[in-house]
Amino acid sequence: MAEAGQEQREQRRSRPPREGREGGSDRGRWEDRRGDRGRPEGPPEIDLDKLIGDSLYLDNQAHSVVSRMRDMDSGTKSQLRRFYNAVRRACRAPENERQHQFVMLRARLAYTIARHSLRSLDTLEKLLLQVTRKNDPRGYERFRDLFEAIVAYNE
Repeated sequence: MAEAGQEQREQRRSRPPREGREGGSDRGRWEDRRGDRGRPEGPPEIDLDKLIGDSLYLDNQAHSVVSRMRDMDSGTKSQLRRFYNAVRRACRAPENERQHQFVMLRARLAYTIARHSLRSLDTLEKLLLQVTRKNDPRGYERFRDLFEAIVAYNE
């Protein structure tokens, strides 16, 4: 048994350094391995103007987010409901405070995504950034409607 361990150590010592190995650096090999999982390259973008103007688009995007959640993440329904309640409270905030409330929601969403590895919610984080930058009351209401649909379809 000791001889086998000694052989393995000698084989490791005789290997060329990582940079010189065939296939390039570790980073390239890691990206190749991650790509083999069959996950999409990134979340699809949600167009805020279409979201505001088209209810069917909102419904389709809600379905899309929920299906990505089921495929990728193990997020709980209670996490979504808690965040949805925070969105509702932010929508009810006075108009001069609403943008600040949504900025803080985005920070909270980013924390939740990172903490619980909820990569499927990246699209919502990007959309929340668009909504906050535009600072349009209709955008806030549509974001709330989208989130309500996501919670409903996730049940």
